[in-house]
Amino acid sequence: MASLEPLLDQDGVRLTVDDALGTVTLTNPAKRNAQSPALWRALTEAGRALPGSVRVVVLRAEGKSFSAGLDRQMFTPEGIEGEPSLIDLARQDDAELDMTIAAYQEAFTWWRRNDLVSIAAVQGHAVGAGFQLALACDLRVVADDVQFAMLETSLGLVPDLTGTHPLVSLVGYARALEICATGRFVQAAEAERIGLANLAVPGDQLDAAVKDLASALVAAPRDAVIETKALLRGAQSRGYDEQRAAERAAQARRLRDLAGVGE
Repeated sequence: MASLEPLLDQDGVRLTVDDALGTVTLTNPAKRNAQSPALWRALTEAGRALPGSVRVVVLRAEGKSFSAGLDRQMFTPEGIEGEPSLIDLARQDDAELDMTIAAYQEAFTWWRRNDLVSIAAVQGHAVGAGFQLALACDLRVVADDVQFAMLETSLGLVPDLTGTHPLVSLVGYARALEICATGRFVQAAEAERIGLANLAVPGDQLDAAVKDLASALVAAPRDAVIETKALLRGAQSRGYDEQRAAERAAQARRLRDLAGVGE
């Protein structure tokens, strides 16, 4: 990736922009890009800081691991200084706890905006919150050493950082349940076979493969990509006839736009 002046560089997150391509990099390899509320706030801010020119966002991570999940200090009684511990969270009332988790989820939500296509470049461990961050993106390109795992259930918790919906959408209910309930690792070949990964490549080819994919996405007409993404995202919640109608409406907008004819 090109070395560009960052628009944001804080709390283990760096955002750079090169015309239509934005790159969000996790920058704490010494801790295997472990996640914390501060990192989630920085990820949320990265989404807000993206210029309107950006069409494709690549999420990548420095070091051998994409993200090993939650910072282990969050599981200690004292937690992370300045942040609520898990015990503190448990003591919040229902409304406050819901608001706290919803704020954390914002870091995982903006990647699926219709005006963007997001690509996660994943190497090494993508565990728990790391797995869910990769799932937050539209597409995943993985290195051949990747290891996905959803360990929340093994810890007595549930995946709550928006990962359950895309996981079920990608691999189906039964396989998603098995992956989450057992906490087992899913490696590159299986990830590609079951639809978790769009492409698996040798580790030294990961950046090049992501660059090629991003270039192909940017080459397509932006408005057509936006309309297509919206159609595909809505397909699961629509019936067959509703989807047919949505296709007709979207195509009418595209034809009129291309012809310069007002509605």
